[in-house]
This record gives sequence, structure tokens and C-alpha cells, in this order.
Amino acid sequence: MPVRRRLLAAALTALSCLGVQALAATAAEASTASASVVSRGVTIPEFYNPPAELPDADGTLIRSEPLRLALWLPSLHGPLPGRATRLMYKSTDANGEPVAVTGAYIEPTARWTGSGPRPLVVVAPGTMGQGDQCAASLGLEHPVTVNGQTVSVGYEDLSVYRLLARGTAVVVTDYVGLGATDRLHTYVNRVDEAHAVLDAARAARSVQGASVTADSPVGLFGYSQGGGATAAAAELQPQYAPDVRLAGTYAGAPPADLTKVTEGIDGTELTGALGWSLNGFLQSDPELRPIAEAHLDAAGKDALADLSTMCVGDAILRYGYAKSSTWTTDGQTLSEIIDSAPQLQEFLDTQRIGRLRPAGPVRVATGTQDNLVPHGQARQLAVDWCAQGADVVYEPVVLPDVVSPLLNHFGPLLTDQGAAVDWLTDRLAGKPAASTCATLPSQP
Repeated sequence: MPVRRRLLAAALTALSCLGVQALAATAAEASTASASVVSRGVTIPEFYNPPAELPDADGTLIRSEPLRLALWLPSLHGPLPGRATRLMYKSTDANGEPVAVTGAYIEPTARWTGSGPRPLVVVAPGTMGQGDQCAASLGLEHPVTVNGQTVSVGYEDLSVYRLLARGTAVVVTDYVGLGATDRLHTYVNRVDEAHAVLDAARAARSVQGASVTADSPVGLFGYSQGGGATAAAAELQPQYAPDVRLAGTYAGAPPADLTKVTEGIDGTELTGALGWSLNGFLQSDPELRPIAEAHLDAAGKDALADLSTMCVGDAILRYGYAKSSTWTTDGQTLSEIIDSAPQLQEFLDTQRIGRLRPAGPVRVATGTQDNLVPHGQARQLAVDWCAQGADVVYEPVVLPDVVSPLLNHFGPLLTDQGAAVDWLTDRLAGKPAASTCATLPSQP
């Protein structure tokens, strides 16, 4: 069986046949339990505790250790899909403060068959949750976690394995505060996520045994939260990380306009994401806290505290189809509160993606029936970028409306993923992209 097919088979087996793995403390972890954080019954390895002092340079590797992938296959040339390393690296948050970010680097066994040096892809995960146990790097080790207190699925493992099958090295970021135990994850914070993505590319170069260098072309790959992160990174790369050789960016279902996304998510299976957003915003800008205190009732405050340690599965089971109006003192929805609070409007305005021209070619994909991360605002991102003269490929993913907002959102993730991988690996191989800006007005 060809290497690529074996890798895909391994990924599918990991997600569909591995079954339920409970994350339990190993003997080594147990010996350091006093220094470890426990989130919903999951002991977070001590590795994820950042040091008191951080290095000055962004992208500096703080520490690393071997990471055992949940599923691998032996081969004559080494383990498939490759050898993984857990990472902690330095970044800078939206307030200009140093921050430690965790993630994982995988050196592929498959050979890169394109031109030039082996490329690197930064995978920006989709929504995982806000508890440290939800981190994507832990999902590579434990694809499914169920222990009676939390439900977490490492669904990004499939995209990681598909990219490794092409011979690209992959680095996965956990984002600011997801995994790293010193702070709360700043969910959908544009700058935090962009910096975490770009600094992951820098950190990968320093991993022992890594074949990627500063000369390696870099691709960005993300859907949903990840699509917003890669879109923001493509915009900020020229100023923040000009040393990262950005060859192409895939931004699937990007939450570019959080005001529209707030309206779309409320009352759906993923209402809990509103709590993650608000928790993150309050950490990034404590001046917003008096507004939250004035509008949230006891149930709302309890929900935010509860969600701060939840993964996606937990939030769906506990808060699916809840209305944010049940969290407020006067029965207003969060969208209505935003409309009446200029300070909140101003903060969300700073999170808007689409006002800067992205570096390099970008592929924006959005499901035409997506009403969770609304199709219209994702399409508008492509429109905004085209108006700035960016090299944009706009891909409307046409699928039937299946009623469920969650399925309308995740359907395109699966059906378009292969084409997205193809597009990005072509950019990494130096093939030019044909912009579709001229035909965008006629596209849904």
C-alpha cells in the first residue's frame, strides 16, 4: 500500500476504531502530581506549566520532549506518520506581554516530492474548548477522552495525518492558554491566535531532528477557529514575522466578524462558545468586566465559570441549544447587550479580520449553508481581501441544509479538506495560484 494511503488509513483508524481512552496520570506524572494541574479529572502533564521567566525572542523554544502519537505504523523508513515532539515556545499576546504557548511538531517519515526544501505547515486547530485537557497536542496523544467529567475529541488529527502523508512537516499550536496552565485560553482573540500560529513556525526550526529551516516555505491550515487564526496570521505576518516564508494560507469557515458570529451561535448546539469568547475577552481586557458584572445573573456567571474548563463535547452536552438570554439579568441576549454597549462594540471591532491585506495567496472556503459561523461574513472576508488586491481563491462549499447548525458547519470541514490540502501543498511546491476575485461576485 502506498505511504499516503497507509497514513490516511492510520488516521481514520485512530478516529473511528481506537475507542475511548481515558487520560490518566502515568507513573511519571503521578510522581509530580503536586506540581500538576487537574482539569475535570484529567491530570495535565507538568510539561504544560510555564516557567516564571520567558526568553525575549518570539518563537524561541522553551522546552521540548518526545510525544507518543496514539496511532502509528512501523515502516522500513521509520514510524508512520512520523516522530512527534511536544513543544513549549515563547510568543507575545495582544497586550504586548510575553506568553508561553504549547503545541507539537511532527517530522514526517514520508518523503517530500515537491521542489525545494521540505516545507512546514502550521495547523491551527478548530474549536477545542477552554479547558487545558482540550489542547490539540494532547489530542494527538489521546484522540478520544471520556472520563465521566469531560469529553474531548482530537478531530484535527485527521488533517495533521493528511498533511504528513504529503511529506510536509507539521507543527500544531495549542493557542494562548490552551494547554499552558498559567492562564485562560483567549478564544478567538485575533492577535493572540495569529502570534501563536506564526511563532509555532519559528519554534519548529529549533526542534532537535527537524528538517525544516528558515528557508522552508510555510503554509497555514485552519478551519473554524483555526480559519480565523490563519486568516489573522496571514494579515499580521508582514509586520510580526517577516522571517516566516509564507507560501499559502487556507482559512476555512473563518469567524472574521465576531458580531455576526455571536448572533449565529446563540441558541445552537455550540452556545457554549459564547462563554469561551466572553471569558477570553475579559482576560484580554479586564475593563470589560464591569459590563459583564452588570448584565450577567448568577446562572450566567456560573455558566462562564463552568465553561472555562470544558471541551467541545462537554459544552454541547451541557449547554447545547441554550439561549444567552437565560444568562442575563434582564433577559437580553449577548448580541443585544453588545448593540447597547459601545465599549463592547469597540472591542469586537478590534477583532475584525479583513482590514489588512494578507501575505501570499489565500484560500477562503465557506459552506453556503453554514449558519453557525455564518457563511455571509466568511464570504465578506474574501470580498474585503479582493478589494485590497490580495491573491484570493474563494471556494463556496455547496451542501444541503441539514437543519443542525453544527452539522451545517462541520460538513464542509470534511468534504473540502482533501481539496484544501491539495491546494496548500501546491503552493508549498511553488505552483502559482489562480485568483478567483474576478468571478467572486457571481459566486454564492
